[in-house]
Amino acid sequence: MGFTGQCRCGNVSLSLQAETLPPLYACHCLNCQRWSGSAFGLHLLCGAQGVQTAGALREYQYKHEGVTSTHYACDVCLTRLFNETTAAPDMRVVRASVLDGAAQWTPRAHIWTKRRQPWVVLPEDVAQWPESPTPQAFAQAMYP
Repeated sequence: MGFTGQCRCGNVSLSLQAETLPPLYACHCLNCQRWSGSAFGLHLLCGAQGVQTAGALREYQYKHEGVTSTHYACDVCLTRLFNETTAAPDMRVVRASVLDGAAQWTPRAHIWTKRRQPWVVLPEDVAQWPESPTPQAFAQAMYP
């Protein structure tokens, strides 16, 4: 099964090959708020080989607390499409909102909720952590 999307200007297209849509999660950290210009970022943790792009990309890399994060955006409109992090080798964190049909998906988890905007109300039955969960706890919530 495949999922497709694009940047705001259409210069870069993205395709995601997966049997089912990877679970969606929301990150409320300050970096995601600033990167998105919104209250949180919506992400899909995907196998790197399943994420393909066509079109010119721009890379931005930064290091924080021993972790390197490389972000990929359209070279024209600067829409962020995905990132790779040394914290999750062989994975790509796709920005869910660039995919067609994103409005129909609901997050299975919320991370960094201690930074959430006070007006954001989270469902009580959805996994949530004040900061980043352990990989084991995150996997249990995302793949029950």
